[in-house]
Amino acid sequence: MGNVEELRLVLTVQDFESAVALYRDALGLEEVEAWEGEEEGAQIAILAAGRATLELVNEPQAAAIDPIEVGHRVAGPVRIAFKVGDSEVTAERLVQAGAEQLAAQVTTPWDDRNVRVRAPDGMQLTLFSTLA
Repeated sequence: MGNVEELRLVLTVQDFESAVALYRDALGLEEVEAWEGEEEGAQIAILAAGRATLELVNEPQAAAIDPIEVGHRVAGPVRIAFKVGDSEVTAERLVQAGAEQLAAQVTTPWDDRNVRVRAPDGMQLTLFSTLA
């Protein structure tokens, strides 16, 4: 139907090495490509994150998700969600790599175990494991 072959979310980060350590080393995303850009000091890493989907929610739904996962409205217009084998263990690894856990793990009404963390660059990550 469509001709889209890949979804690539591009994050501009202040501390490149810390971001690579968090997403590649702690979260375990596979480095597909890495190179230096044309500008002096420019760096790029492309990390594979399994199958990508684009989840669109309106403000009322976002306002419903945040209280479930964190207890109050905290996310901005972009939040990255990763389906992982064990959301609690993954969150612990990310916290050790510099992320901040925003709330304890919760079981959602849609039967996932979710943990929300904030990466050092401020990006909020939802880590979820399907229970069913």
